[in-house]
Amino acid sequence: MRLKDRICIVTGAAQGIGAATVARLAEEGAHVIGCDRRADPMAGAAETFAVDVTDRTQVDAMVAAVLAKRGRIDVLVNNAGITKDARLVKMSQEQFDAVIDVNLRGVFHCAQAVAPAMIEQGRGVILNASSVVGLYGNYGQTNYAASKFGVIGFTKTWSRELGPKGIRVNAVAPGFVETPILQTVPDKVLQHMREQVPLHRLGRPEEIAAVYAFLASDDASYVNGAVIEVSGGMTV
Repeated sequence: MRLKDRICIVTGAAQGIGAATVARLAEEGAHVIGCDRRADPMAGAAETFAVDVTDRTQVDAMVAAVLAKRGRIDVLVNNAGITKDARLVKMSQEQFDAVIDVNLRGVFHCAQAVAPAMIEQGRGVILNASSVVGLYGNYGQTNYAASKFGVIGFTKTWSRELGPKGIRVNAVAPGFVETPILQTVPDKVLQHMREQVPLHRLGRPEEIAAVYAFLASDDASYVNGAVIEVSGGMTV
């Protein structure tokens, strides 16, 4: 078990990639703290917290509670994210702000909250959820693309700042993945999405979770500042 007894925090942990990541890290031996807006039971989570990542007070309280009980934080997976799609000329201020607040500001809140403890420990791993949209853009996703481009900027910057302190920072950029976000997408659109992928299928949350588990482990001890695309080759 590559993550035996590691203390790992996963945000956006209630469903989709977050839930799969909680389960996979637990399989690897980690003590996983699952965080979401509601602290519902999560498979593999040793503890759960109700946390809105846009609320710094809630984030700080969660981190303080974990440190008080466990004494350290080894891994943070910044997975929480939302979409509110619209074309530029139709996008409301509320749609733009909501996505930036969760997908970008939330990542900042969580990373800044855990960084002092990781620096004091002299080691740690921060993993950020980007997207292929954050690499190439996408129609109707001004806000989402901006947030995921921004996460890559965070990752590159923090890897330089925190690397000398023994902390690795990397990002994962998934392609089209079968998550609850796609439940409202028409079948015709889903089929078109599959056809864009050389593997002719959508990804599974477990496949993204496997990459997070690798990056969290010592097997990735020399991987820092990377953005790993997990898309089935859709951008080839």
